[in-house]
Amino acid sequence: MSASPARPLALVGLMGAGKTAVAQILGERLGVTVADLDAYLEAAEGCSIAELFEREGEAYFRRREGEVLRKALRAGARVIACGGGVVLDPSHRALLREQCDVVWLEVSPAEAARRVGGTPGRPLLAGAAPQARLEALLAERAPLYAQVAHRRVDTEGRSPEAVADAILAGEPGRAGG
Repeated sequence: MSASPARPLALVGLMGAGKTAVAQILGERLGVTVADLDAYLEAAEGCSIAELFEREGEAYFRRREGEVLRKALRAGARVIACGGGVVLDPSHRALLREQCDVVWLEVSPAEAARRVGGTPGRPLLAGAAPQARLEALLAERAPLYAQVAHRRVDTEGRSPEAVADAILAGEPGRAGG
């Protein structure tokens, strides 16, 4: 795939799946605009995601996340790195499914914990054993990721570059639910 995709590519998946890194690589390779929803939200709010969670709560964060998603789509972003919980809201799932080519970057909770377990600013991991918390998050979100995903790409044991290669090659992954 050398030309820009017909619809924006939206990357979903558990924290630690590599959405941000893969989105940047895809944007560079395709020569298109990339929107990292968490980064956009931090810039708009003037604080980190962790601070926003603490100050305003998760419900506020989820509402703002949807606003930033809609804004990125209106602005013409061609690759979107979504936050791990964007799929929790039914309207966000519908928007992603209808307007984007959604790729679920799959990662095991053990690998995700290895990748992000010691990273500060992960409010959903605060005060919990990272792998156990990621297992619970995946159990809750996997059916929702499956609902929106047009394709799935396994990131286990792969570099972000290799994951981007798989996406651009149209690697046949299991379709969403």
